Amino acid sequence: MPIFPTASPRPLPVLLAALFWILLSLGAMAEQDGYVGSTICADCHVEETNAWQSSHHALAWRMPGRDMLVGAFEGEVFEHDGMRTEFWRDGDTRMVRVTEKDGVTTEYKVHSVGGVAPLEQLLLETEPGRLQSFDVAWDVDEKRWYHIYPDLDLPPGDGLHWTGPYKNWNARCAECHATGYVKNFDPPSARYNSTQVEIGVGCEACHGPGAKHLELVKGGHSGDMPKSYGFAVDFSDTEAGMQQCAGCHARREAFGGGSPAPGTAFHDAYNLALLRPGTYHPDGQILDEVYVYGSFLQSQMYAKGVGCGNCHDPHSNERVAEGNAVCTQCHSPAGNPDFPSLALKEYDAPSHHRHAADSDGAQCKNCHMIERTYMGVDERRDHSFRIPRPDLADSTGAPDACTDCHTGQSPKWAADAIADWYPEGRWTQSHFGTALAKGLADPVAGAKGLIDLAGDSEVNALARATALWVLSNAGDAVHIDDIAPLLKHGDPLIRANAVSALRAIPATLTAPYLVAALEDPSRNVRLAAARAVVTIPPDSAPAALRPAYGPASRAMVQFLKNQFDFPEAHLQIAGIALTQREFASAERAFQTVVALDPHHGDAWVMLVRIAGALRGEDAARKVLAEALERLPDNPALLDLARQL
Repeated sequence: MPIFPTASPRPLPVLLAALFWILLSLGAMAEQDGYVGSTICADCHVEETNAWQSSHHALAWRMPGRDMLVGAFEGEVFEHDGMRTEFWRDGDTRMVRVTEKDGVTTEYKVHSVGGVAPLEQLLLETEPGRLQSFDVAWDVDEKRWYHIYPDLDLPPGDGLHWTGPYKNWNARCAECHATGYVKNFDPPSARYNSTQVEIGVGCEACHGPGAKHLELVKGGHSGDMPKSYGFAVDFSDTEAGMQQCAGCHARREAFGGGSPAPGTAFHDAYNLALLRPGTYHPDGQILDEVYVYGSFLQSQMYAKGVGCGNCHDPHSNERVAEGNAVCTQCHSPAGNPDFPSLALKEYDAPSHHRHAADSDGAQCKNCHMIERTYMGVDERRDHSFRIPRPDLADSTGAPDACTDCHTGQSPKWAADAIADWYPEGRWTQSHFGTALAKGLADPVAGAKGLIDLAGDSEVNALARATALWVLSNAGDAVHIDDIAPLLKHGDPLIRANAVSALRAIPATLTAPYLVAALEDPSRNVRLAAARAVVTIPPDSAPAALRPAYGPASRAMVQFLKNQFDFPEAHLQIAGIALTQREFASAERAFQTVVALDPHHGDAWVMLVRIAGALRGEDAARKVLAEALERLPDNPALLDLARQL
């Protein structure tokens, strides 16, 4: 059924018309050309194909077959939080019968499977073309069904329920589990007609379409083949290769409606997640699942030119060596000539790690790559390769590798031990986490430290960008001279968040910088500028900024058209409408949010307030009653009920 409210809004102004009606009229996205399929590559590249065929990339998305879900669909029954799931086979077809906690029972054929290990996740087609990731997954090692989110109450209708928008495979997952994927979402019907060159991460998902390569080979150009061999990505360029990996191995916001063309610069396709609360700890350690890239950008290894391929075989996805050997290929008395700044000394010895040889504490990864478990059974390691800093516990609240293992001890105990072992070690140096923690707690009080952090060239770009984002809430504590130099920084991540920081400064001062940022070579920067511009009321904008509203609205249209099946996109439209005092338009956008995610409390609160402002208290009470049916315990809604 359509996701859009049917009430007719009053006419929209030009800006909101661009942001809404153009979106509704968009056609399907064209498929990319030049793909030939992985089977063609296998004819010549036998060794690489053999390594790839059993990799997590090749098996990232599969149609049902005998080699998957081994031991499952033999009549098992799984019950959790009032939901009952039955698994069986109808001939060769795997079937799932789901009885939700509201008593509704539905049967599904298993459409396909995402992942290969340590879990396999069922993809169920809930309506033609719409695939949803089922929350009861198969534990490959233990051969059991389990719920991925056992501690969450996710009733039908909740956006996080397995049938909701946040578990939609087409929108949230398929881009990184397929090759040449195009989402093809049709807003008026709320239907998907998604396509892909092949399911699974094939050769061309990383290298790019192979037609040009075949043309060069067949034309007899093997002797003078270009460095990229006719492909879009030159993996001999470490940074280019890593950005290609990062497209999927990163927590990020995508700008497009499917797989970006391989070779697209990361910041032209994505907005990288910052070190925000709930995602990372203030010192940059992983908290939620962040998929490696944001962690690796914080590392000294990245700063010295190390790339993904130095540790991982790109075709098998396996590490290039086992255990500490993957580290000692560089960190040893012999060193590695590719990285001449390395200290040539013994690391894989008790004199360095201070633990018994062959113990858990002697494993490099246990001290320098803390491990966290996601989706119930999927163990992921922090790729920031940090030196343990238990001395930061009091100022950042972050964990440390030492007390991860020595659970009965305190961070102070660990900090004292490190100080004794390494009296002049890294723990004696300042750490960006202290400034970020203070700034996150109080952006105004922490502004000085954040400004210093943002301008510190010795600190990684992700931490500096995060400092700039926090400064956007620091008001008068931020001056234009603090931000202006960073608007010309070489890293698009820093430039984009410097634009965000301009929001703390009056538009009379920032107008020329915002106008310039709309022409930045990086799409991420241009979008940051567009967001900033469209949230400044035109009637109060300086004259220098008014010509920017057209380019800004066009940039937002281009972005939002690809995200129209996301509640987040409609929240942005609602925010823009509120800024423009177009309350009817904002109401319509918030209605779309709760149509997509009926349990979105903030959207309901705004709907109650807008109803009251436009139609009076009786209308507000009516909307509030509807909201409380969905969210009877929401504190903000209950507070509104007391006021009304």
